[in-house]
Amino acid sequence: MPIRRLPETLVNQIAAGEVVERPAAAVKELVENALDAGARHIDVVLRDGGRALIAVTDDGCGMTPEEMLLAVERHATSKLPDDDLVHIASLGFRGEALPSIGAVARLSVTSRPPEAEEAWALSVEGGRVGEPQPAAHPKGTRVEVRDLFFATPARLKFLKTARTEVSHAQDTLNRLAMAHPEVGFTLSDGERKLISLAPAEGALFDARLKRLAAVMGRDFADNALPISAEREGIGLTGYIGLPTLNRGNAQQQYLFVNGRPVRDKLLYGAVRGAYQDFLARDRHPLVALFVTLPPEQVDVNVHPTKAEVRFRDPGLVRGLIVSAAKHALAEAGHRASTSVSDLALGALRPGSGIGSGMGSGATGGVSWGQPQGTRLPRGLAEATAHYQAPLNSAAPSVGTLPGLPQAPVAAAPDLHSDAETEPSGDGFPLGAARAQVHGTYVVAQTGDGIVIVDQHAAHERLVYERMKEQLGETGVARQMLLLPEVVELEETAAARVVARAEELAELGLVLEAFGPGAVVVREVPALLGTVDVPGLVRDLADELAELGEALALRDRLEHVCGTLACHGSVRAGRILNVEEMNALLRQMEETPHSGQCNHGRPTYVELKLADIEKLFGRR
Repeated sequence: MPIRRLPETLVNQIAAGEVVERPAAAVKELVENALDAGARHIDVVLRDGGRALIAVTDDGCGMTPEEMLLAVERHATSKLPDDDLVHIASLGFRGEALPSIGAVARLSVTSRPPEAEEAWALSVEGGRVGEPQPAAHPKGTRVEVRDLFFATPARLKFLKTARTEVSHAQDTLNRLAMAHPEVGFTLSDGERKLISLAPAEGALFDARLKRLAAVMGRDFADNALPISAEREGIGLTGYIGLPTLNRGNAQQQYLFVNGRPVRDKLLYGAVRGAYQDFLARDRHPLVALFVTLPPEQVDVNVHPTKAEVRFRDPGLVRGLIVSAAKHALAEAGHRASTSVSDLALGALRPGSGIGSGMGSGATGGVSWGQPQGTRLPRGLAEATAHYQAPLNSAAPSVGTLPGLPQAPVAAAPDLHSDAETEPSGDGFPLGAARAQVHGTYVVAQTGDGIVIVDQHAAHERLVYERMKEQLGETGVARQMLLLPEVVELEETAAARVVARAEELAELGLVLEAFGPGAVVVREVPALLGTVDVPGLVRDLADELAELGEALALRDRLEHVCGTLACHGSVRAGRILNVEEMNALLRQMEETPHSGQCNHGRPTYVELKLADIEKLFGRR
């Protein structure tokens, strides 16, 4: 076929495919135009998730009829006065948004500059531009997009439900609102307001915290640490949440570069690096960080929607975020360890002979050089098979924990007997329970050392494995709540959970819709025992948001069951008797993967006598 120039309409439709992938993308482009026009109030209206109507109204500088005609042409913009692609100080500059939208929808622009006596309106339908007409409109601009993708109906098939598309637009507007606290924003679906943010007053730091509280919630504002740092001309401001304030996904991590919301892997990785000593791998902090740097040090033109950026010195930016966040966390008194614990852990690092499974320095629990998890020592299953026989009449009775069958138990110590008569736990890999400290850790004595068990992490793994076993055999057993519990959520989160109600019922959790933004829970998995139902449902909503809509829960079983197991396990602070502690140890010995919890944390650490003696200078 001969080479030919594509028709202008087709060129615009191709550009629309890059710039306007969904209604939220159109909202982003139009709101950014309003912000660049100096607007102080921006109102957005969506109908049918943006398919039927997207209307953005602002009180910015407006346009003359001649400017409107230029605005709907490709590569026409007012934002590059010197034709300089290096020093970009605006949010949008490509000059493609309006012609791209007009190529796939019915677009109308009504605008009036402050000094003009009348407004003018211009329509674009499927790429065909009309003539400006006089209209009535106050100072500013109103852009209406009707019948989105009517000219490219194939793209309509890829849109999600109206509720999902509105939630994406809501997230887009929230991000822009956080970057511009001095501007008021509203978002409605034609019937009710989903966002209503008044302009925040005061100094930038105070105004920004007010806006963040309105978007992220009062909990964030009450538990946020201020960040203010600068290095080699790069500034970093914002707020980060305390480690105890975390979520099951990274949706509440908001990052901005020169006022532009971005989703940059480098910045997300820097946040993970800053919190790696404070949070488990599957928990994510809440942060809102604003990076400012000279325009020539960042390229915002590497992505059609400008969602990603490229830094001239990425290591400098990452190091600034990590160091500033760690400094703020340290000042808050949340250090990961003390000097004494550092000395103790030093004896367990790779190279000291520990974690190799050989000699007196071996540990079966954890290699501290690899904090992501642990595994049981080689041969443990064989070593414990001897002890999994049914109890005989001579064996002492064993305590039970929720959801777990009885298991063989090491003889419980008689606290009033002489030391010579106390059992040593020689016959069991995890030993015999000796004490519980701080209501959280079980200390057991083995034949040649001690084992320290995190009771919550260990029991979490046991419940998880038991739940998987039940699901594969007969289905997870349920228990009905005496009083059904109503849990309030964000409306989109509630809809997400209700949409998966049938699959959740297979996992033992029976719930249904209870009006907008709430669900009622009627049954929970019997394995969980007494459970914090609101906390469980909120964490599940976060988990489902991360999994997306395409995957069945059975395809991501480990995530959902892990969340359920976490809420059903023995909590830190619960006092256990000797029988219960020993039952936990025996169940760990016969359960696969019990050396780590569902979050990658170790469930127990074993210290050999040789290592303990080194700590006290005996060797």
